[in-house]
Amino acid sequence: MTWLPRGYGGERRAPDQVKRDGWRDHGLLAVSIHDQRLTWPERELVKLLGQKLYGRRADEDHSRREVRR
Repeated sequence: MTWLPRGYGGERRAPDQVKRDGWRDHGLLAVSIHDQRLTWPERELVKLLGQKLYGRRADEDHSRREVRR
């Protein structure tokens, strides 16, 4: 019998399960602005929160420069 420390071996959790556990256990939320389960206003809110906390995304800055030309 082989003993492995917790987190090694066994089965991996699905990404949605990791996100769900993070929310329930630690109050952390990982949301994609492309998640189709969200409505357009919800995706925009997520986008605004991300911009407020972390600044604009690189692809947003690039697209804004193209529009201004």
